[in-house]
Amino acid sequence: MIFVNNMTYPFLSIIGIGEDGINSLSDQARRCLKNASYVFGGKRHLRLANTLIQGQTEIWSSPIQESINKINNLKPESVAILASGDPFWYGIGPLAVQSLAINDWQSFPTLSSYSLACNRLGWSGQTIETISLCGRSLETLRPALIPGRRTLILSENESTPHNVKAYLEKWQIPYKLFYILEALGGPRERIRSFLLKESLPGTIDPLNMIALELDRFEGLPYCHGRKDSYFRHDGQLTKQYIRTATLSALQPFPGALLWDIGTGSGSIAIEWMLTHPGCKAIAIESRHDRAVRARENAYSLGVPSLKIIEGKAPEVLDKLPRPDAVFIGGGLTAPDLLKTVWRNLHPYGRLVINSVTTESDQILFQTQQQLGGTISRLQIQHYESLGNYHGFRPDRTITQYCVMRLP
Repeated sequence: MIFVNNMTYPFLSIIGIGEDGINSLSDQARRCLKNASYVFGGKRHLRLANTLIQGQTEIWSSPIQESINKINNLKPESVAILASGDPFWYGIGPLAVQSLAINDWQSFPTLSSYSLACNRLGWSGQTIETISLCGRSLETLRPALIPGRRTLILSENESTPHNVKAYLEKWQIPYKLFYILEALGGPRERIRSFLLKESLPGTIDPLNMIALELDRFEGLPYCHGRKDSYFRHDGQLTKQYIRTATLSALQPFPGALLWDIGTGSGSIAIEWMLTHPGCKAIAIESRHDRAVRARENAYSLGVPSLKIIEGKAPEVLDKLPRPDAVFIGGGLTAPDLLKTVWRNLHPYGRLVINSVTTESDQILFQTQQQLGGTISRLQIQHYESLGNYHGFRPDRTITQYCVMRLP
């Protein structure tokens, strides 16, 4: 904060700016920018506002955290950050203020690219899917593609539209219209649309967005228990119906971290992350081939940020961030595994264990006596032909233990 006549003012001003430059800035944002001793931003943003800037300009460092640290150390000097549109919508805002007090900073947003796109296309903003591919893997796009829905995608550069089209073809996802919206809000603004069979243009402005009107296709379900065929595996797979019951017992919530011990194909960790974009998971697997397969499954299903640890539990666990939930699908008989898991589990965290052997069942019965919780038996039977007749073939029975760690 800056102290003037016993009054306090935020030392940091975060100012959203569009392609129309300073024209859309409020009077207060203009004053803060003009009076700032230091102005941080990308080259394009600094160029758009150069007629107002009187202080020292700083282009973002790589990694950007170095610039953030420098801003924090400049307090109480007056500092301004220039950002695109709304700084707190896929922008620099959250990172810039994460270590500051609420009265250390102020923000002056302008229209975001998403708002501009909706207003240009006549789309209802609350009914569309939005995603940014800036600094993110293209695979993260997969869960946001919903049959018959509209999707807005913030591109990283001029190659993004071509890359997205290639991935849509790879995933066999059809669309009715593919829009490329370039330099929205500025003098170079241009909007072009393309049908499924049409090629995209060779020249595209690096500052662009993609808008998709998707056709019908088999989308990723928005529920637990996706088909087993979605996952490559060697037989080490928590099957669809058991996976549904297991995720229900784990009860994921936004921002929660899961340890998936003995991940196999990665199906539990992947479905946990697909529950909500904020859900995180660490998969532990001792076999290299299975770890590789789990990583491939994570990429193909749109959660490339799944962290996979090759190693044995419990040896690798104490170095990991504490989880909100733990699933043990293998290796239960390893010495001290349960003790290590229980020690690391956050209060109100849930531990779920699936067992298929009598030896593991005995451990579950003993653990239930010590920690409480519930034990259930799960069995699925499938109707199929038996020669000229029909009957139900049972899968292997699963013993499931579930307990919450109370404070």
